[in-house]
Amino acid sequence: MSMLDQLVQQIRQANNITVLSGAGISTASGIPDFRSPNGIYSKVNNVEYLLSEGYYATHPKDFWTNFKDIFLMDRMQQYEPNPAHTMLADLEALGKKVTIITQNVDGLHRKAGSGHILEAHGSIDHAHCPKCKRSYDLPYVMAEKIPRCEQDNFILKPDVVLFGGIVRHLPEAYEASEQCNLFLTLGSSLQVYPVKELPFYANRTSQPKLAIINYEATDLDYLFDIVIHDDLVASFQYIKQHL
Repeated sequence: MSMLDQLVQQIRQANNITVLSGAGISTASGIPDFRSPNGIYSKVNNVEYLLSEGYYATHPKDFWTNFKDIFLMDRMQQYEPNPAHTMLADLEALGKKVTIITQNVDGLHRKAGSGHILEAHGSIDHAHCPKCKRSYDLPYVMAEKIPRCEQDNFILKPDVVLFGGIVRHLPEAYEASEQCNLFLTLGSSLQVYPVKELPFYANRTSQPKLAIINYEATDLDYLFDIVIHDDLVASFQYIKQHL
């Protein structure tokens, strides 16, 4: 039995699935990968500083100019979920509990219809006022070069975890990783701390099966029962046909 057929079987049997998704699930929707050889990290100097808490605090206007350029925010509303996103939403419709822990900030899991999503690095489609906490959506943020709060004129802050910020939803992510009976990693190279710890939490008990679909090998492949190095969309199209 192929690894992909083994995964189909595990998905059939599982009723509590935890998914860890990384950049690889979104590149099929046209969104560039930060850390690939041709990604944003290789094209922009000092990207970690330009996307840092400190830079926002000291140069908020310049921060927004760089933030919008780096994230190609003028294109963000054009991106659509791909079959990997929609298949995860379909699993919920089959009555399975699906918790998605995503490193991505594009909001495509929400757009696909998934209900229980932990956006560990926040979301690019909203910003908020640091003073009054009022929230603003992407069209509002894009309407002005430097988005400001309507109420108190403060420069808004994106709802993305910046460098120097705190990763969100970690207690819930650890709990979901320990309590599932299938832990599925999709499109993540498992290089970023602390999210890279989650497979270890899933591996603490004998209950969950661990599976990974990533185009390239990772340093943590040895933790997984099922390892698939292939295209995510093609893999999920196969899963949908055979589930």
